[in-house]
Amino acid sequence: MQYNHDNLKLAKSLRFNMTKEEVKLWNILRAKRFHNLKFKRQVLVGDYIVDFLCADLMLVIELDGGQHNMDKNIVLDKQRTEYLEQQGYTVLRFWNSDVWNNIEGVCAIIEEHI
Repeated sequence: MQYNHDNLKLAKSLRFNMTKEEVKLWNILRAKRFHNLKFKRQVLVGDYIVDFLCADLMLVIELDGGQHNMDKNIVLDKQRTEYLEQQGYTVLRFWNSDVWNNIEGVCAIIEEHI
């Protein structure tokens, strides 16, 4: 698959500049620590960069901050999710506050989709 070169650079940059919420979840998912599954972070899928991807399960995990609650971003996130689902992915979205306040619940929801 051909990728937008700018998005490829951006994805690499995002891997080195993760939010604190992404770091917290990544420490659980990385290195096959979560049910021996391989997750990648900041991965290109088409023209989108997804936060976390388990290719074996066709599972995308997105963490959303407050900016995702704005009308225009709600529409963009819906389009993004529809595109990913059309490609065969299951998309799980969590608020950043869920990662801080209920990481066990976040992990339980991810486990339900395994």
